[in-house]
Amino acid sequence: MGAMSWVHWLVVLVIVVLVFGTKKLKNLGSDLGGAVKGFKDGIKEGGTKDEATAPVAGQVTSSTTAQAEKTTIDVEAKTKS
Repeated sequence: MGAMSWVHWLVVLVIVVLVFGTKKLKNLGSDLGGAVKGFKDGIKEGGTKDEATAPVAGQVTSSTTAQAEKTTIDVEAKTKS
């Protein structure tokens, strides 16, 4: 009794098409597809960048040490002057 049958869904679909029109629904579908594709690409790029550039836990690299020393010098110079 609470579930909608296929006839109910067909009526809802016809009403939606009449209200919005096929052109708007087509544009909405393509926009939604492009957004999902962009989201997936962003997730893939974000995962590969983090794995490639992030050092292993406990591992200190020379660039990390140099950046830490440079930051310390800049902070000390700003506080003294």
